[in-house]
Amino acid sequence: MIELYLSAFVTFFVVIDPPGCAPIYAGLTKGATPAHRRAMAVRAVIVAAIILFVFAAVGEAILHALGVSLPAFSIAGGIMLFLIALEMVFEKRTERREDRAAKVASTPEVEDVSIFPMAMPMIAGPGSIASVMLTMGRNHGFERVAVVIAALATVLVLTLLALLAAGPLMRLLGARVESVITRILGVLLGALAVQFVIDGIGKAFGLS
Repeated sequence: MIELYLSAFVTFFVVIDPPGCAPIYAGLTKGATPAHRRAMAVRAVIVAAIILFVFAAVGEAILHALGVSLPAFSIAGGIMLFLIALEMVFEKRTERREDRAAKVASTPEVEDVSIFPMAMPMIAGPGSIASVMLTMGRNHGFERVAVVIAALATVLVLTLLALLAAGPLMRLLGARVESVITRILGVLLGALAVQFVIDGIGKAFGLS
């Protein structure tokens, strides 16, 4: 169970990327009062958690209703996660997040960034939703599901802590350290994505 927890934790941590969300949040909330900043951070994580837990609970039923098999979703999700990993290694994902944040920040009437873009798509985006559904689809039984949910909850708590400490965290890490961390996480995500594809192909052809 410890191995499952660590595997799920690494997957969710890499995809949600709390250290990567922190600088974006710091930039979006520049000028806001500390109380307002804390409130938006809590709201963003709560909304993202609701979205991810809903997909964790009924994601497989949604696939079944659409006539999509778990192996097919595993292969498609693995490919999508691998593309995200490439973007992280080459820092394209960070650039896209920063561009999105700049567009939101340049709109004067948008003050509360907790729902958009923080909750969606930065925390509960396509990658994190896919990874939650893939991980849940590979694990059945109360104990294994509980372990996966615990891993997801841990990452969401770390995301909340990263957002709350966004300003001090960025001053501590600096841009270069953040860049190195993002690239390392991208390599790990790439390996996990390939494993998703291998598992999907194996199940599709009855090899596993």
